[in-house]
Amino acid sequence: MTAEMLRAPAEIKYAEELDWLESVDDGPKPFSWRLSPKMVRLFILGSERADGLDREIPQKWFGDRSFVERSIVTLASDRGLLLIGDPGTGKSWLAELLAAAISRNSTLVVQGTAGTTEDHIKYSWNVSMVIAKGQSRQSMIPSPIMTAMEQGVIGRFEELTRSTSDVQDALISILSEKYVSIPELDSDNIVFAQPGFSIIATANSRDRGVNDLSSALKRRFNFVRIPVVTNKRSEAEIVKFRTVELLRRHQIELEVPPTLLDVLLQSFADLRTAAASATSDDEKLESALSTAEQIGVLEDAILHSQFFGDRTLRAETLASSMVGSLARRSPEDLAILNKFWHGVIEPRSKADGGEWPAFLEGGRQSIATLS
Repeated sequence: MTAEMLRAPAEIKYAEELDWLESVDDGPKPFSWRLSPKMVRLFILGSERADGLDREIPQKWFGDRSFVERSIVTLASDRGLLLIGDPGTGKSWLAELLAAAISRNSTLVVQGTAGTTEDHIKYSWNVSMVIAKGQSRQSMIPSPIMTAMEQGVIGRFEELTRSTSDVQDALISILSEKYVSIPELDSDNIVFAQPGFSIIATANSRDRGVNDLSSALKRRFNFVRIPVVTNKRSEAEIVKFRTVELLRRHQIELEVPPTLLDVLLQSFADLRTAAASATSDDEKLESALSTAEQIGVLEDAILHSQFFGDRTLRAETLASSMVGSLARRSPEDLAILNKFWHGVIEPRSKADGGEWPAFLEGGRQSIATLS
């Protein structure tokens, strides 16, 4: 089944693992949860020898354990959960894993945009059925959030701060009253949330000021702030984990040399240091320089090596992918990268050698081509 999907949701991708965890789980489960809180944490963060399991459960989300535990406790308390942080910090992936472990369904998702309406979080109508038979529960199209309410499972709301105040206000009543009224119907006109229903929302901290959350809506959520991963070891684990998935999905047999991974991690760390010391936004790249963007750079380099190279990942290709991915504004970002390449990469090339000289040259050529 997963082979026919471009990207399988977590509950399908890890179905066998979730089945096994459910079979050995004897812990107390809140509401209609499929796994106990301890098993949810174990599914997300991976097993340790002290857990005493007969099989190893791999880690799927890399970050502070306390963030995961607070998220689980929030959902067990019947409150909404808001994961907030910079782009690429793994908020959506954590939300998906939580929904998969708790409800075995992570696909009840509303994507917040300027065009998201109240219908997207409540209900709409099948026009042809309404014309033929009138308005009824059969002709109503429930939103993913309403479906989550009826089934007593987790609903997800991505990019909450990108939706308008009207949509956010509608969400307040759902989180507060735990029901949705359908005034168009004379009977059977209230949908009550079943035990186990909750909402996991995400918001980018860089969207502050787009559509700020009201005080009333903030009170309905517990906030968990997900920071950018800056620990080099943790970041390396994330990149390795995603790279293995990428190679498996594309059925590519290609080795990522540890030395090149170190070059990628160090380059991003140096770029973050440069951004932190910048005195104005004009001196910063538009990119958030997140772990997700590092993975995107590596994915681009791997695929380029596979399809247009000799199926060997090289420093020149990695540098070209990095410049191409991060140079979003021209000429501003190219000027910043050119300064960085001369001021940081060139000295590292002379001091450290190894893959750095080829990385230096590949970046120079890419910057020259794009300028």
